[in-house]
Amino acid sequence: MWSRLPVGERLRAELGPPRRARRVGSSPRSRVWRAELAGVPVVVKQLVDGPEAAGRYAREVAALRLASTVEPPVVPRLLGTDPGERVLVLEYMEHEAPREGWPVEYAAALARLHAAAHGDAGVSGLPAWSGPTRDDVGSFLRLARTLGVVVPGGARAEADALVSRLAGAGGRALLHGDPCPGNDMHTRDGVRFIDFEQASLGDGLVELAYLRIGFPTCWCATAPAPELLDAAESAYRAAWRAATGTEVHGDLTDACAGWLLRGDALVQRARRGTVDHLAELPERDWEWGTATARQRLLHRLGTVGRMAADGGELTEFGRLATAMSGALVERWPALRPLPSVRP
Repeated sequence: MWSRLPVGERLRAELGPPRRARRVGSSPRSRVWRAELAGVPVVVKQLVDGPEAAGRYAREVAALRLASTVEPPVVPRLLGTDPGERVLVLEYMEHEAPREGWPVEYAAALARLHAAAHGDAGVSGLPAWSGPTRDDVGSFLRLARTLGVVVPGGARAEADALVSRLAGAGGRALLHGDPCPGNDMHTRDGVRFIDFEQASLGDGLVELAYLRIGFPTCWCATAPAPELLDAAESAYRAAWRAATGTEVHGDLTDACAGWLLRGDALVQRARRGTVDHLAELPERDWEWGTATARQRLLHRLGTVGRMAADGGELTEFGRLATAMSGALVERWPALRPLPSVRP
């Protein structure tokens, strides 16, 4: 086991010889060890071979370096790298059980992470975030018709305009890319985020939306209580203001509706970009982590329907979402709400 630890001569010379190395659980895209280097506890992460491995490694290193400017810290310290082996050596952090009301602390830390790129002139090298497309709109409207829902006359135009707004939103927030429970480490010194393989630059609201829309890219779909959502969103805005001296701009309803359109946000990463997952839903349901695909979709439809009911640029689209929510419940009355407590 010790010989398999991918810490080469250069890292050993910089950080010290490794001891007490042992593998720990990780995603299929990486190998992770806990170890000691010169008596200091560390985490060693190596991205495994794959068509996107080099890009994922570059994103993670760039994001960690950019986020390292934030104080108090919101990421572990990056102690060393070996690009040839796609290895990172990171500060070890002791994770504690999240406190009651954890979304508030999570959201404030997320805002501070996002603010790390405020004023960045593009030197980070991170790609721009990409949102839903008009193909996603077409798939969503076909699903509505399959469910027997009449599509309001203005819904298509509103959805197309939404896609354009999200694509043009820009934004200079440092986006984590997968800010799920499990990628947030709750320590005695606050929340820190790990696993930045999907990091990008964009509008921070697309990740603040995770709380309200049910953590769309995550195995652990969760729906915190409404009062916690309100408090978390207020904490995000306050933390962003404190870090940047500016107000949060943009529309959280747009961000949530964008996640509703994306069928790929109903499956784990390895299955994304393979088929039209919304088209599969009428014929079959599937489990992913804490919820099924139909449960996830039902939550997103209800959320967007309620948010758009207050008026704005998604009125007809919101009515469509509400009608589709009703159709799902009528067709599958046993569907349960998402769990309110994180696993």
